[in-house]
This record gives sequence, C-alpha cells and structure tokens, in this order.
Amino acid sequence: MHSVFTKRATLWLGTAVTALAATASFSGMAQAADLKGAIPPPMSVPTYQYFESHPSAYAQFLSKLAPTGAPAKATRFTAASGGKWDVVAEAPTGGLCNPLLLTDGTVIVADGDTPHWYKLTPDSSGNYADGTWSSIADLPVVNGTQYGPLYHASGVLPDGRVIIMGGEYNNSNHGVWTNSGAIYDPVANTWTPVEPPLGSAWTQIGDAQSVVLANGTFMLGACCAYHPAADALFNPKTLTWTATAAPRAGGQYQDEQGYELLPNDNVLTVDIWTNDNPVNTEKYNAAKRIWVSAGNTPTSLVDPVACGNYEIGPAVLRPDKTVVAFGGNTGCVAGATDDPTAIYSAATNSWSAGPYVPAVCGSDGTTSCTLADAPAALLPNGDILFAASSGYGSAPTHFFEYSSTNTITQVSDTKLHASTSGSYYYNFLVLPNGQILSSDFSRHLEVYTPAKKAAAAWAPVIYNAPSSVTAGTSYKIAGSQFSGRSQGAYYGDDAQMATNYPIVKIQNVATGDVVYGRTTGFSTMSVAPNTLASANFTIPANTETGASTLSVVANGISSQPVSVTVQ
Repeated sequence: MHSVFTKRATLWLGTAVTALAATASFSGMAQAADLKGAIPPPMSVPTYQYFESHPSAYAQFLSKLAPTGAPAKATRFTAASGGKWDVVAEAPTGGLCNPLLLTDGTVIVADGDTPHWYKLTPDSSGNYADGTWSSIADLPVVNGTQYGPLYHASGVLPDGRVIIMGGEYNNSNHGVWTNSGAIYDPVANTWTPVEPPLGSAWTQIGDAQSVVLANGTFMLGACCAYHPAADALFNPKTLTWTATAAPRAGGQYQDEQGYELLPNDNVLTVDIWTNDNPVNTEKYNAAKRIWVSAGNTPTSLVDPVACGNYEIGPAVLRPDKTVVAFGGNTGCVAGATDDPTAIYSAATNSWSAGPYVPAVCGSDGTTSCTLADAPAALLPNGDILFAASSGYGSAPTHFFEYSSTNTITQVSDTKLHASTSGSYYYNFLVLPNGQILSSDFSRHLEVYTPAKKAAAAWAPVIYNAPSSVTAGTSYKIAGSQFSGRSQGAYYGDDAQMATNYPIVKIQNVATGDVVYGRTTGFSTMSVAPNTLASANFTIPANTETGASTLSVVANGISSQPVSVTVQ
C-alpha cells in the first residue's frame, strides 16, 4: 500500500502485533441481535498494511469482533451523580453510526458500511427519545461502485447540505480508503456524487479529517498522502476543490489526526508522525492558508509506536477558549499505562498538563482507560462528556465528565451496550434540547441529559427577528453567537459531528408544541465569543398558528425567546 511505512512497520511487527492482539479483546457485543455481523475497527494504514500481508492474523483479529456475549465480570456502572441516559425509540436497523444534525432539527444517521441512511425526527415537544424514524435516499453509485462508507469525513454546510468524503471501508470489512464522496440535499432528499480533489495525493481519502472553517468552507485532509501531505477546500456551488496547505510536520503525513476549529478561526491538529514520542502540534491560519507551530504538548498524547495502533483521542474546544486534548495510550508499554490529557490555550498558543484518565476500565475495573478512537462532546454546562475503554477497543466502555476545573468524574454508563462494547463503537452528537445523542452501531441510540444547566453568557443572542411569520415562508434573523463557542461533538478522523450553526426553534404558546425552521445562509460559523451573525430560516408548513416564541439554538444552548405570531 504505502512503502513509506516500511521503516515504521518493522519497529512493531513483532511485539507490537502481539500487544495489539492482547489489547483488542473485542470479546462480544450485547448488540448482537441489532448488528449485521462484526464491526471492523478504524485502523491506521500501517496497522492495516501489516494485516493485509498477514491474512491469517487479520482473520484471527476479525474473528474477535464476532458477537459472543458479555465479557467476564463486566458490569454496567451507575454513578450517584452526573447526568442520566435514556433509550431512543428503536430504529429500523442496527449498525447506526455518525449521526449528523440537519438544520431543520432532524438527525440523519448512517447504517455504517452500507449505502443506507435514516432520519430521526423529534416528537411535537422536541423530544428525540420519543421521536420517529424514517428512511432517506441511499448513497449513489460513484464511478461504477456503490458508495457505502464506514469511517469517513463529514460536515454540514452553510446552505444546509451535508457532505461526506472518503471511507476506510466501503460495503465490506476490507479496508479500501476510498476517495469517493457525495453531497446530500435534505430538501430534495437526494445524494449527488462529489469527485475527489485533483492530483495523485487524492487517490485515497479514507478515514480523513475534515472541518468547516469559520467562513463556512469545508476543508478536507487526505488520510494517506505523503511528501507532501494534502488538504483541499470545497466549493459547494461547483462541487470542485482548491488545494491548500497541509500540516508540515511528521514527514507531511497526517493519518489518524483530527482538526479542531479555534475561536481565532485557526484550526488545531496534534501531530502523530513526528517521531516515536510525538509532542508537536500545528495550527492552520485560514486567512493566510498556511500551517504554523502551535507548540508542544507536555507529554505525548499519541499511543506509543511500540503498540502498533498510531491512535490518539479527541480534542474539545471549551467556551473559555481552551482545548482539552485526550490521549490514546493503550497501555502496552511498561511505565506508560495511564492515558494523559493536555490543555491548549488559544489565547497564549501554549499547552499545559491536564489530569490523567482514571484507571477504572477492564473487566476488573482497575485497568487503565484510553481514548484511542473515542468520542467526546461539550455539554451545554461547559463540562465534557467522554467515553473510554481499556487497551484498544476492549469492553466495557465507561463514561466520564471532564469539568471546567479540570477534574474527571466517572458518570453512569449507557443503559444497554456499554458492558460489551469498546469505546470506538460510540459517536456523540449535541442535540438542540441540550442532550447528547450516542450511537453504538446498534439500533438503540441513547440520549444523555446533563445534570447542570448552561451558562447564559454562552447562549446565542437575537438582535433582529420578525414579529409575525407565515408558514412555508422564509425570513432572516440576526444576532450574535449563532455558532456557539465550540463545534459541539468530536471524534477526530473517522467521524465529525460538528453543530456550530444556528437552529431556529418555534414553540406554540398554547400547546407547547415545538418545530424547527430550516436554516440556511449562515453568515459565519465562527466559534469566537460574541461574533455577529445572521441566517435565513423557513417556517415549516405544518407549524401551528397563533402566539408563539422563537429562539436560536447553537450546540444545545438556547437564546432568550422572542415573541412571534404565526399566521
């Protein structure tokens, strides 16, 4: 596949593969009845390269993914404090992952490794747990091959459309790192193929990182390009790409890295490939289209090269302009077992040490936890919800809150599948009602309701809005902080579920019923505090008439409502 990995691969083909097999105890999934067979994990190219040249080892590795019941002694953890989990209405299929929030308040979810997608519509009170499911259009055939990716780049654009690019897998358990892509129009309910950027660097996109910049431009990284690495900017009108600079460190290679939007409109990435104990980070200056140093982390957040995983955890922007970056240490190296965190200050362009993740994982509850491929989401109260498990993908998964004072507290596990799933199974999405939606490849999504409320200073503020509206008609709204102060939910490469855009909520005063007006034309997607913004929104045709309230929601935090009459 890529000869560049030859030297690195030889470092770990012996002991590291043994370590990988030891930590990857995918010992069963209670979702067995919900799933369509084993769920292949996201892997770096060198890891997969080894398995490709050792098919018997790969077959043994995949066999560990087969549903075999709960691991020994694994129990669900229930905390005395923290938020609570509720199960969402059963979906039509299992395998659900990568949830994305459309600008009309509905959620679309992929049936991973297939062309099928489904939509969750909240009930009349805005409750997603009691929502209803429906099918949306299947992905298209792209250049003669049915597109159905697992682990890919994604983003919601300012015009309300959704773009997905690449895929580590495509309709099979065989890694292909496809460069196919598609864009979804939710009004027309159609997917249109999107060609990859031009050039040899884009023969593979795979489980690429991506981000929607503050100006609304979708930026994509090529997972596997080398000398030089490649990034590109998307034109949604022409469905074409323009080359831009890519991270410069690590031999100009960026597989498994994530992109995080900063409040100064830059983009942060933690480099994985600089050396065997990487601490280098970089930031993309969107105005100049160049990457520069973002300093060094206090300790390496990357899984040691000896472990053979080349993984890292998510990084989450908080309202105070700091980023909490989680490590991916799987614990295969003696003396480096606990998983670190680090805190980046966008104001000072500097790093400081954060707490280590508590060692409460494993079947005995005393093994180190890791976020090597794991989700995290900023709660409306400023804390961070995250998932972690032991080794690489070993059940059970436990859940935690990382507080604004930089302490970590274990909270309750999900109700159904945490005891039999590794943390890579999970994706998070911040909902307009302030809950966190969690998918785990089953047909039973869950929602987490935080115990603490949001701070008023982080809410969107409405300056101008219509006082009277008519169902089926579009209007303009203006204010500040319409994109919030964070992207919301994070994973890294493999999946992106950002919600830094305005959702317009209309609630009838007499009945309390809720609808969401589809928003488009965001003037900005900046996560800087107090950023002035505007957007268009359309009143749904089924909106109840009469006295109502209108509010703008970003990342689950609602503005103060204004009065509006629906004609």
